[in-house]
Amino acid sequence: MRFLPLLTGLLVGLAATHVLADQPQPMTLDYATFEAAVAHVDLETCPTSLSGADRFCRATLAHEQVHVFAFSMEGDSPLVGFASFDATELPALLN
Repeated sequence: MRFLPLLTGLLVGLAATHVLADQPQPMTLDYATFEAAVAHVDLETCPTSLSGADRFCRATLAHEQVHVFAFSMEGDSPLVGFASFDATELPALLN
């Protein structure tokens, strides 16, 4: 009986390890996946809030907002930033 607490602890630890191992791991959104899945336009420059060295930006329009995605130029070009802007202000910007 004195091994019961040790055995119980071991079984609980193994069960927790199994449960944690089954949890999905977060994935990084790379540009190749984004490009294939999301209708977008290329931006010549990134908005100031997303600008940075070795970055490029793409934009989508949905729900009266412009959604801008910033990607790194390094590696698989992972997503490194995101921002939304009010699309109702676009006509004033384009005139």
